[in-house]
Formats: sequence, structure tokens, C-alpha cells
Amino acid sequence: MAARNRYAESVVATPQPPDGDAARKRAPRRRPSASRIVAPTPEQGCAALIVAHDQARRIAATVRAAVAIPGVDLVLVVDDGSTDNTQDLARKSGAVVVRHPHPRGRSAAIETGAAVAAMRDDPAVPPRALLILDGRLGNQAIGAAPLVPAVTEKVCDMAVALTAGGGRALGLSTKASRKAIKKASNWEPRQPMSSIRCLTREAFEQCLPLARGSGLEPAMTLDVLHAGLTVTEVECEIAGNSRSGVARTAPGRANQYRDVLMAIGSRRMRQGLTDTGRAMGVGRSQAQEEHE
Repeated sequence: MAARNRYAESVVATPQPPDGDAARKRAPRRRPSASRIVAPTPEQGCAALIVAHDQARRIAATVRAAVAIPGVDLVLVVDDGSTDNTQDLARKSGAVVVRHPHPRGRSAAIETGAAVAAMRDDPAVPPRALLILDGRLGNQAIGAAPLVPAVTEKVCDMAVALTAGGGRALGLSTKASRKAIKKASNWEPRQPMSSIRCLTREAFEQCLPLARGSGLEPAMTLDVLHAGLTVTEVECEIAGNSRSGVARTAPGRANQYRDVLMAIGSRRMRQGLTDTGRAMGVGRSQAQEEHE
């Protein structure tokens, strides 16, 4: 069944002529004035940004699931230097594909994808929100659907997915992230390192340059909160831990913890420079330049 036109009620009715059949025949038909027609309100769309490296087994299912998410009008895959046919399968499944010739990491891939999405935005409507997904999600990517209306309907500026039943994530890096976010906002997230999230273009630009490695997600949350914007967690029907769990090996846990501490430390320094700049009557970027 065709979808109902939400602007149907905005059509201006034609004035009726005087009573009587003859009068109706004589009365000329009037067309509604262009100035009286109510133009549709531009809506904000959403771009699904999928980062993938050697995900030939799951990328097609991930793309198809992302296409099916209501509100998503652009699916963009950043192939981060894959050695298999990830990019070909993503393109055949309906995604716009950009590729790094060699692996540059998740943060660089997200920055590339966001830049390409911005080039495809229509200047006549608000910039697209960004739904960040992982190429390994497969069919479970559809579970991220609740994040989109939370942002496009202005419930929040960034929505973070609560996966695996929405439980409280554990691990040293997670605890450090949670503590830093609570200190900055008096809000204690359950899964501060969840990688599946949707955010406005304004919120995304507050996070640039993105933190590297495992510090990416907690740094994004801190940046958005420091900018005075809102963050919320939304339960999603995704079974995996969304990169929010503990690394499996001891060296992996050590690297993860290092990345998180570096990201938290840099954000504290950035916020300190911002506060100093405000006291001196200058912006954050100018204060950073003077510090450097």
C-alpha cells in the first residue's frame, strides 16, 4: 500500500461560487495562489556509515539491514584497506563505497565517511545525522533502528546503543570511561564504550579530531557533553557487545586501557583550554593555538 502523503492537508481548497447551477457554471475556476500554498517542512535524513575491514562474509547483510532502517536515506561503506572483496559486495548491495588503500583505523574511516556524507547533503535541508555501524553486524544492524528517531526527532544530540540486553558493561577501560563521563556530567552510562551510535552533524563536529583506538567512543561522549549537547542511551536488539566489552588478551587490555586514558586526558586538557579561553574571551580553537 502506498504511503500516505503527510502534506496532503496543506493543499489550499478552491473557493466555491455562489449558489445555483448556472452560477456554478459561470464562475471561473480559481487556482490557489502560489503564496498561499504551504511548503513542506524540510526534514533531516540520516546516513548510515559502516566501517568495514575484511568483512566479505557479513557486509552484504549489514548493508541490506541498514537500508531497511526507517529514516536512513544514504548507506555509505568505508572499506578500510580490505584484502578481500568487501567493497564489491557492499556496492552490489546498494551502498555508496569509499576505500582506503591501506588500513588507517576506525577513527580515520569514520572521518572519511562523514566527509563524503557531508558532500552528499542537500543544502536546502538540515545536514544528515550520522548512524555509525560496524560491518560485522550483519542482519543485526536493523536493531540500531531506535537510535535514528531519537536524534532526528530531537530527543537528544547523540544516541548510544545499549546492546546485549542493555546490561552494565565491565572491564577496566569501561570503568575508567564511565568515571570520566560521570565526573564531567554527573551521568553514569551503562555502556560508555558502545560503538553503535547516532548523532547530529553538529555533535559530530564537536568531536573532531576523533580520538584514536579504543578511546574513540568515550572521547566522543565527553566532547558532546562538554559542548553542552545531550547524550542518551537507547536499548537496541543487538546481541553482541558492540565493542564495549573487555579485550580478550592481556596486551589487548593494556592497549585498550592506554587508548582510553590518553583520550580522557586529552579531553580534560581540551576542556581546560576551553574554560581558560572563555575566561579570556577567546574561543576554544584560539586558546589551543596559543597553547601550542
